[in-house]
Amino acid sequence: MRLTSKGRYAVSAMVDLNKQQENGPVTLAAISDRQFISLSYLEQLFRRLRENGLVRSVRGPGGGYLLAKGDDEISVADIIRAVNEPVHTTMCENGVRGCHRGNRCDTHELWEALGLHIYRFLDAVTLAQVCDKSLQLELIELANVGDYRLTPRSEELAIKAIP
Repeated sequence: MRLTSKGRYAVSAMVDLNKQQENGPVTLAAISDRQFISLSYLEQLFRRLRENGLVRSVRGPGGGYLLAKGDDEISVADIIRAVNEPVHTTMCENGVRGCHRGNRCDTHELWEALGLHIYRFLDAVTLAQVCDKSLQLELIELANVGDYRLTPRSEELAIKAIP
């Protein structure tokens, strides 16, 4: 499985924002200092998070960012999707290239199914659970597997819950 730093940093930044926002809007510079993430990289991530309705910006002195929804309404998968970070479980591109010189490998469906289950899990875990450290595997309620499918998105495959 491959989740690049973009997804990991976005989740870490959102956890930091959630923990700090009780004192008002949080600046990206403050998140950058606490999380050791470049300020310019955070600016890119937060632009996408804002465009996807997960954070809102407050301008002016004392400005910064706040969550746009309750922390119990934001899943880890929402954050990862917002920054356009697919979780790759196969070595394939476009579901074909990369397996065996243009042909799907014999285990492609196995890894693709694993990817669906990873997204089921990440969709079931909220930002609140991560922040509260109340993540208990036996208490996570996964959505019906039939609610997930692979959907093409530009040149990649994205795993999304069916609305």
